[in-house]
Amino acid sequence: MTADPLRQFATWLSDAEAAGVPMATAFALATADPDGTPSVRMLLLHGLDVDGLRFFTNRQSRKGRELAANPRAAAVFHWAPLGRQVRLAGGVTPLSEETSVAYWRTRPLGSQLAAWASEQGAELDDRATLDARVAELAARYQGGEVPLPPFWGGYLLAPAAIEFWESRPDRLHHRVEYRRSGGTWEERLLQP
Repeated sequence: MTADPLRQFATWLSDAEAAGVPMATAFALATADPDGTPSVRMLLLHGLDVDGLRFFTNRQSRKGRELAANPRAAAVFHWAPLGRQVRLAGGVTPLSEETSVAYWRTRPLGSQLAAWASEQGAELDDRATLDARVAELAARYQGGEVPLPPFWGGYLLAPAAIEFWESRPDRLHHRVEYRRSGGTWEERLLQP
């Protein structure tokens, strides 16, 4: 383990990608509403640096509303073929519009149209309604650039705690936790 858990996380993520773990950047993100009721869903990581993890979504979705009301979250990456997982928890802040636009431009056209068409998590009368909305948007933006929706953007999860877990025989797993203390990280071993 390195003294910098975000660097260690980047190494483990690279190991998972090099090992061919399917969707190595997929992670579960847990949020909670103002009453503390949790919800969790799978997302894809779209950036990692010294500040934390970046992901993008509809800000009017359940997760977006929960993050607006309670800007903290927990995440877990699980790479079963390697017997590893990483858990992270901390504060979440919206990314700038410039950062969101830069990522938006890298998304495939179909994903851009879907983001505009879907009121993520809202009830849908029937699939035909959604398909018609996508077709309408495809015609509107045919041959042109699809703009960033005003309700869509990125977030930064800045971890205050990161735990590295490795599978060991007899369930005597190896666990190392890092907790942010001021500007440094404190490391400790945890019982399996």
